[in-house]
Amino acid sequence: MLMLLTFSANHLEFFHCNTWEVDAALQRIDRTHNIWFRCIHLRDRTAIARIVKYFGLDPCRVDMIFNHFPKGIDEDLEDCFFDNYEVLTRQVKYHNFEEACGSFVVGTNFLITFETNELRILSALINNIKKQNIDIKNWGIDNLVYIIYNDILNNYYTVFDHIARELDNLEDEVLANSGNESTYKKIATMRQSTRLGRRNLQSMQSLLAIMEYQNLQWLTQPVKTLFNQELVRHIDKLSQEYQTLRVWMSELMEIQRDNIASKTSERINRLTILSSVFLPITFIAGVYGMNFKYMPELEQPWAYPAALGVMALIVIGSIMYAKQQRWL
Repeated sequence: MLMLLTFSANHLEFFHCNTWEVDAALQRIDRTHNIWFRCIHLRDRTAIARIVKYFGLDPCRVDMIFNHFPKGIDEDLEDCFFDNYEVLTRQVKYHNFEEACGSFVVGTNFLITFETNELRILSALINNIKKQNIDIKNWGIDNLVYIIYNDILNNYYTVFDHIARELDNLEDEVLANSGNESTYKKIATMRQSTRLGRRNLQSMQSLLAIMEYQNLQWLTQPVKTLFNQELVRHIDKLSQEYQTLRVWMSELMEIQRDNIASKTSERINRLTILSSVFLPITFIAGVYGMNFKYMPELEQPWAYPAALGVMALIVIGSIMYAKQQRWL
């Protein structure tokens, strides 16, 4: 899907079309307005190349966008501000997390977002603009970029809060020793998911460093101050929450690992005790299983039940002794 938002003083216009209608969307662009061109699930290299050429960007941006260039931030080219992102978002419907990735391309009066999979944070922002909950007519592109990054960081408060609630429930299982290996896997999976949050926060810190020391034409001083103050404050707070969650998850994993080891050891102990209980009667059975002619009591009618009785007494006595010693 392609979405075009153009705005300026007393002007706000939306346009939607399919991904194969790139030319139709480009024809509706008025470069005198501020432009947000949103490309969702656009994986056509030729179409991306047409967009890059239309906005006067370096052709190498096509590969950086299409292949999700791992460097993310490019400081060598000065045709635009470029950033590849990976964002961890919470799916309320399915009670899990989703990784969204894509690219931001920012110029003097335009923002292009290439979304490999839909970034719901941007969809929510679009809905708020349509409902006029947010008035962007008097904004510049820098204000819009600031709001997007601010919303991404606010999203992590929701993500970390959800993780904390999940850990509360898992902690009850772990401390009550009622969990199993699946509990350990849940904690481990959650711990792996939060790595993306850490990488995202580190990427944000790199962005802010570039914005502080480079002269970006699209970034005005008031908005630059917001980036350096408000977003830095959010990143510091979220980094502390992230570290707290990592320590919490590590502790729960260690306790659960001990619980699993304790349960395994308990099972082994029970098997060992059962083996020791049946070892004497196995010995007796082995002795009487030898084919010697002159073995004691072979000719006695009471010998067989007596042997069984002795075996039963040994088993009962061994079990009672194990229970007395609290081995069972």
